[in-house]
Amino acid sequence: MAGGILGVEHGIVLAPMGADVAGPELVAAVVNAGGLGLLASPVNNYEETVKAIRAIKKLTNKPFGAGILLQFDNSKTIKAIYDEKIAFMQVYWGEFPKEKVDEAHKHGVKILHQVGSVEAAEKAVAAGVDCIIAQGVEAGGHIIGTVSLMALLPRIVDIAGNIPVVAAGSITDARGYAAALALGAKGVCLGTRFIATKEAYAHEYYKETLLKYTENQTDRTDLYGRASWRAYVRCLTTPFHEYWKQQPDYDTVVNDDTQPIIGHMTIYNGVS
Repeated sequence: MAGGILGVEHGIVLAPMGADVAGPELVAAVVNAGGLGLLASPVNNYEETVKAIRAIKKLTNKPFGAGILLQFDNSKTIKAIYDEKIAFMQVYWGEFPKEKVDEAHKHGVKILHQVGSVEAAEKAVAAGVDCIIAQGVEAGGHIIGTVSLMALLPRIVDIAGNIPVVAAGSITDARGYAAALALGAKGVCLGTRFIATKEAYAHEYYKETLLKYTENQTDRTDLYGRASWRAYVRCLTTPFHEYWKQQPDYDTVVNDDTQPIIGHMTIYNGVS
């Protein structure tokens, strides 16, 4: 296996997926295997962030990190990350200027900035980040860019200088890893690939569906981010997804009360 990054044995990064998918067990499993595990931090919640970090610490004594979305106020979450003295913080979907990078470094935290464009990468380089994650449009989950990884990665590598670049987007096996290395990356960031693991919290049906679906059964859409955050995601083209796509656009309805019903959920008393 190729060499590691940022002092971690192997150049494999676990993307900070949602807490309902990637919890302490998955983060610790990746870390204990020599990778760089990233926790998806609770949004601006000091106590819950501390709780999640300490749960990981019970499962590993190796360095790990946490990811935050810059789209939202996460000052409390960042304080928890600094107070708990973890090794890495991944930032995404926004700018993280030099003064904030310097503050992180004062707390002993290395910054990985995930970007989807050369322009954003240039700003990350100027800010002095420790690593850049170049995300291609092929990626699953939230996607900030519109360029394919093969086109984006070499350009970011060219401007990054001595800053290591990690490739993200549609990498599932050693061949994808090797291709990323050939384009100048020092490692790869995987999200979807880790969902189909025993440590992931995802429902077994979801895991089975991931294994069955092909490259032609995904969709890049803003369908799931229209209400409060106009964000594009790549998702599976399930029957539910296709049904929801036929409903009125959020911008065309008067308020939340006029949104169409797309499903029902049963919540049992006493279940958190």
